[in-house]
Amino acid sequence: MRMLINLIVVFFLIVIASFGTNLSLQQSALEMSEYIEQAMEEIKQDQWVPADEHLGRLEDVWENKAGWWPIILDHQEIDNIDFSLARAKEYVGNQHKSLSLGQLAELKLMILHIPEKEKVTLENIL
Repeated sequence: MRMLINLIVVFFLIVIASFGTNLSLQQSALEMSEYIEQAMEEIKQDQWVPADEHLGRLEDVWENKAGWWPIILDHQEIDNIDFSLARAKEYVGNQHKSLSLGQLAELKLMILHIPEKEKVTLENIL
C-alpha cells in the first residue's frame, strides 16, 4: 500500500512538473515571438535599425530565458533555432527584405512549435 501511494505521488509530481515546464516554454516562446513580429513590422517599413534592435533583444531572451531549453529539448531543434537566428541577423544587417522576412517567419514557426510539441497530450505521448 505504501509503495502504491509513493508511486501516485511521484506520478503527480511528474505531471505537475510537466505542466510547469510547458507553461514556462510557452511564455518564453510567446515573448520571443513578439520580438520577431516587431522586427518583421519594422522591416516591412524599411526601418532596419529598429528591426536589428528587436533581433538583439530576441537574442538576449533566447540566451537568458531559453537557456534551460536544452535540458528538456532535442539539441537539433536548439541548433536549428540558433542557425536560423544567425541567418536572420545577417539578412537584417545586410538589409535583404525578402530574405529577412522569410527567415524570421521560419524562426517564429520553429519557436512557437516547441511548446506544442512538448505539451503533455495523448497525441504527443503516443
